[in-house]
Amino acid sequence: MALYDAWKRIAFDTQGQPVKHVWDDYLSQEKKVYKEILSQKLQLIEGTLAELGQNFNLSNIHMAAFVDGIHEAVDNLPPVDELAEDTAIKLDIDFKRLYKQMVEYKANELYTLSEWDDIFTPEEQQIFYKEQKKSHTIIRSEKIGRNDPCTCGSGKKYKKCCGNA
Repeated sequence: MALYDAWKRIAFDTQGQPVKHVWDDYLSQEKKVYKEILSQKLQLIEGTLAELGQNFNLSNIHMAAFVDGIHEAVDNLPPVDELAEDTAIKLDIDFKRLYKQMVEYKANELYTLSEWDDIFTPEEQQIFYKEQKKSHTIIRSEKIGRNDPCTCGSGKKYKKCCGNA
């Protein structure tokens, strides 16, 4: 059985709901890994899944879950459902992208880690936060009414000018 499938089986109940004690345990371990990565400014981490798990003091199943969590901030990772102990992993981390991913997933306990302060200034963090939040904001322009003046400046009603298509 693939490691990621094993993770899903222990992390979610039969209705697909998260198992709280499993997630609480995993999230505390994940936080420690990110603290280590950020404090040491590790942008390139390589090895097999088992080696990385050993380096970060994670089980192979938890390492598979970690790879799943970081996959959007890292390019060229193998598909998570194909992860095995001997799968070669290369985490080439873009810190800005990682920070924004944490904001997107509302991982407050991760993007507010004090270790970020040694990588980005508080002002940069605020800019990245706002950029990420704004990236999903849909701005709709005001709809032109049929009897409103045409936006082309002709002086005609919209329905008799550009709206007459």
